[in-house]
Amino acid sequence: MPAIVGAIKVNSIGNSSVMNIGDVFQIAPNSNAKTFAGAGSFNTGDGLRIYNNHSVTTTYDTDKIDSVVIGNA
Repeated sequence: MPAIVGAIKVNSIGNSSVMNIGDVFQIAPNSNAKTFAGAGSFNTGDGLRIYNNHSVTTTYDTDKIDSVVIGNA
């Protein structure tokens, strides 16, 4: 059954959002991300004491493409 949509106002849509107005069969957004983090990067809490004498995070990536999202419908 067709949807009847009245007036709408969209103030903003984020760059990783999906907006639909009316009928839809399937919505399947795809995204990918790569995160580099060294020792002690994701620690949370009160009064943390982290001792990293020597920490190296290797960010050299030769293949340039890790996950292809184009055409994933």
